[in-house]
Amino acid sequence: MGLNERQNQILNWVQQEDALLVEEMVARFNVSPQTIRKDINQLAERHLVRRTHGGIAPVSSTENLPFDHRQFLNSDAKEAIAADVAKVIPDGASVFLGIGTTVEYVAKALVSHHDLQVFTNNLTVASILGNYPEVRVRVLAGKLRHQHHDLVGEETLSGLRQYYFDYGVLGCGGMDEAQGVLDFDPEEAAVSRVLVEQSRHCLLVADQHKWGRKAMARVQPFSAIDWLFTDALTESQTQLLTSHGVQIKFCS
Repeated sequence: MGLNERQNQILNWVQQEDALLVEEMVARFNVSPQTIRKDINQLAERHLVRRTHGGIAPVSSTENLPFDHRQFLNSDAKEAIAADVAKVIPDGASVFLGIGTTVEYVAKALVSHHDLQVFTNNLTVASILGNYPEVRVRVLAGKLRHQHHDLVGEETLSGLRQYYFDYGVLGCGGMDEAQGVLDFDPEEAAVSRVLVEQSRHCLLVADQHKWGRKAMARVQPFSAIDWLFTDALTESQTQLLTSHGVQIKFCS
């Protein structure tokens, strides 16, 4: 059974804070404390949040949410982002599709392209595109992260450095106004860092809820990113990214 819309909003919110109190959630959603406690119980039972005295906190800054839940979180925004990315990438291009569930939505949006060369360390991406012979797929070697369905480590980094891609499509665990693009795991961040370096055009795909998430591993500053595809930004975020030379595409 999936989460309801309020529970999804709570999950997005808590990842941007050190902790949330029951009273704060009651005020925001205009529901009873009993309803919020029921939400907390369901989220905690799935190990999506950590209980605290009087509320909840993120599970960790070193580990992302479980893959099976991330696939469906903010799915409408991810689909819109993916559709706009697919419009930018032409037939015949070489593309690296990196780690993350938003990147998997991009893979689905690229299935009608022709003569595309896709490189990836994302096994779900490879599975999606494996049914479309017009898209040639190469999967880099590496160490399997079972929980996230991807490959990381020195073999992956070495494989990445052998190529220079037309487009690199990059997901992330979080974004910070001072630190730039962040991820949860250092090995994951290392792959994303090299992906940016080995791409002529770097496309960051991230919905608005990635801002302020407590991811600890630094990937790249915003100045290394060419395009951000997102659903919404604040005025200050837009000004910050523009000052770093990032082109912004709002997707809806």
